[in-house]
Amino acid sequence: MKLRFLFIMVLMLSFLQVVAQESLVFEQANSTYNEGRYEEAIQLYESILDEKLHSSDLYFNLANAYYKSNQVAPSIYYYERALQLNPDDVDIQNNLSFAKNMTVDAIEPLPQVGLKRVVKNMIQIYDFEVWAILSIAMMVLFVLFFLMYYFSISTARKRVLFLGSFSCLALALISLSFAFQNYQYEKQDNPAIVFAQETQVHTDPNLRSETVFNLHEGTKVQVLEDYDENWSKIKLDDGKTGWIASEDIKLLKVF
Repeated sequence: MKLRFLFIMVLMLSFLQVVAQESLVFEQANSTYNEGRYEEAIQLYESILDEKLHSSDLYFNLANAYYKSNQVAPSIYYYERALQLNPDDVDIQNNLSFAKNMTVDAIEPLPQVGLKRVVKNMIQIYDFEVWAILSIAMMVLFVLFFLMYYFSISTARKRVLFLGSFSCLALALISLSFAFQNYQYEKQDNPAIVFAQETQVHTDPNLRSETVFNLHEGTKVQVLEDYDENWSKIKLDDGKTGWIASEDIKLLKVF
């Protein structure tokens, strides 16, 4: 027991030492950035990432350094990573918009209209975990209201409890459906950033196939599937699809 306790203490002290050391490196990188030495700042920020330490502030500052160095793809990539960890941060959103202005490809997203758009917006109000919790809560209320209805004597009260219980059941089923749909959206969402200065997108996963269009650095794409570790099928916001060399893109959902 004592040996286990000592082992845990050693691990905790080692972790705290690493965190403290990387905190000093982060401050040094910030100072270097403020002095206009952006390439040095990038190296310091990335040395922290090499230690598997992540934060929205780290990604944001690293993106700023790349932006100041006029490196389009890395700046957009790290702004997007920062936004994943802190999606409501206005500064990240604004700087990402500035960085996107440096991209070459002008891709107009397909408009979503009608009931489908309304339902999708409703589903994405919360993530699937929140919808699942709401579904469980509604089911609990359904059971409580139904038991109260079953044991109630008053006809008026039974009518109210009956309507209340099945309203909760309906809301539980709707929340469960939203949770499932939101999970599917999350599962299918596999964004990446084009890092090649210019790359060709083909009809099939080989160089002999027809080139359907070209993409440039900084463009955001959705990865649909991979083939033979060398090719990735992508989809643009305007609905176009094709195969691109996997080495020309960098996935965003890799922590």
